[in-house]
Amino acid sequence: MSNTLHPALALRRRLPNRWDLFAMVCVFGALIGVAHVARGTLVPLNGPSATAISLDPAGLPVYAARTTLRMFAALLASLLFTFTYATAAAKSRRAGLILVPILDILQSVPILGFLTFTVVFFMNLFPGRVMGLELAAIFAIFTSQAWNMAFSLYQSLKTVPSDLEEASFSFHLTGWQRFWRLEVPFAIPGLVWNTMMSMSGGWFFVTAAEAISVGDNTWKLPGIGSYVALALEQRDIAAVLYAILAMLLVIIAYDQLLFRPLVAWSAKFRVETTAGATATDPWMLKLIRRTRLLQFLGDSVGAAFRAVSGFPFSLGLRRRHGDARPPSRLVDAIWVTALAVVLAFTAWEVVSFVATSLTWRDLGIAFVLGLCTLARVAVLMAVASLIWVPIGVWVGLRPVWARRVQPAAQFLAAFPANLLFPPFVIVIVYYHLNVDIWLTPLMVLGTQWYILFNVIAGATAFPGDLREVADNFRVGGWLWWRKVILPGIFPYYVTGAITASGGSWNASIVAEVATWGDTKLTAHGLGAYIAAATDAGDMARVVLGVAVMSAMVVFFNRLLWRPMYAYANRRLTLA
Repeated sequence: MSNTLHPALALRRRLPNRWDLFAMVCVFGALIGVAHVARGTLVPLNGPSATAISLDPAGLPVYAARTTLRMFAALLASLLFTFTYATAAAKSRRAGLILVPILDILQSVPILGFLTFTVVFFMNLFPGRVMGLELAAIFAIFTSQAWNMAFSLYQSLKTVPSDLEEASFSFHLTGWQRFWRLEVPFAIPGLVWNTMMSMSGGWFFVTAAEAISVGDNTWKLPGIGSYVALALEQRDIAAVLYAILAMLLVIIAYDQLLFRPLVAWSAKFRVETTAGATATDPWMLKLIRRTRLLQFLGDSVGAAFRAVSGFPFSLGLRRRHGDARPPSRLVDAIWVTALAVVLAFTAWEVVSFVATSLTWRDLGIAFVLGLCTLARVAVLMAVASLIWVPIGVWVGLRPVWARRVQPAAQFLAAFPANLLFPPFVIVIVYYHLNVDIWLTPLMVLGTQWYILFNVIAGATAFPGDLREVADNFRVGGWLWWRKVILPGIFPYYVTGAITASGGSWNASIVAEVATWGDTKLTAHGLGAYIAAATDAGDMARVVLGVAVMSAMVVFFNRLLWRPMYAYANRRLTLA
């Protein structure tokens, strides 16, 4: 019996249907909206409406659209950075010696530190145009998104199961083919969840990203972040509530249109030999599958990707352990010496710049304030782990609940700390509470979700056959946690803890100084020190604060998180 379709039926399946019409209207409507909003980036900087902000709620849709476009532009740059930087760090042992510590430092550098040194560069690219400020804002949002995604891909590339690697060698895959057909698919589930977290992280710092300062001049780009900043300055509670509602609607929209289909699609890359629990496909994914034109475009993109990933390139990527030559000690010594020279030169330049206006006493003050912030970060990481690891495991093992929790977690992770300044300031002042204690929760408000999202990703990727083995042997209680699930999610937890720790240091810039109108509360810490130096234009103290913070983050990571990371890698290798 022939399986060929009748020509008329085959033609009907290729022609557009009503779902195609609906999809085309949505796509062209979105493109027209993007073009309309993007026109505001090409106007002169001194134009009457270039950087004007109004608290009229009618302007919030345009503000929300501009903020969302900045965040997605930063997200695309973050993906490009992730697939280049993280891959180089994971594939080259010598490159990893310098790239991983640099990544530790970059994730701890406050967003104000990046803006201080990059705004002039971007503004000189487009003199007198809003586009320069837009690029500076996008770069600032990029710095709140990229590091988390890079750590996620790095962790996945370093923890690919050895049996899958051996299978790739048995099939004689080149390094290029192994990367795109084994390692990237293995990393997809964790990367998707961390991409969601990165979007939320961008919202957390959007207020600082949309306020650009150069010397005595400050510009506020039209967006939800600048709208919130103006509402807080004017103590307009109604405007704050309008901004929260707009942010919630935007998060729900891109969750439904983008991240829910991505999470459902990423489930196909789970590593397991038995059928795991699944949830129904989201409506957007069903719509894409019903539209013939979009399905044709998707199939074309998939075919192109398969063709590119199948190229027999051999790029010198990681080889099988048994075939790899032992590393050259001479080359390692030369490489380490070169890194030490570069590090010493950088430290000397920082010291020379700072020493022109500061003394050893200033270094001591910054160090003590750094210890205060370090104590807050350590306590918050312990508390957040105790709370969110069990919850993340429970949610990740239940796909239906993961879909339900997904938008709520994104919204809570995106909730900027400064939106909670009014109740915190009012309660602290009214009850005469200790500022150093009661401002501390603001530091972990946005960063605790790195732990939750990574644990959910780890539990979601946990092989179903291992769960069945544990059930068959009646392994339960604390034994199940200690021997089954915690070892399985441990690499994901460490990745989340590293990024949460670095993010907490970064958030200290926002959290250790709370303002509501004319009332300003300042806690003792390195974040408040850097914020005060930035406001005063004291570049020497900004550099000193950022240098001390980076040194403490690297020390903390090397003392705690990196040994845990190496332990997780050894366990997976042995398994």
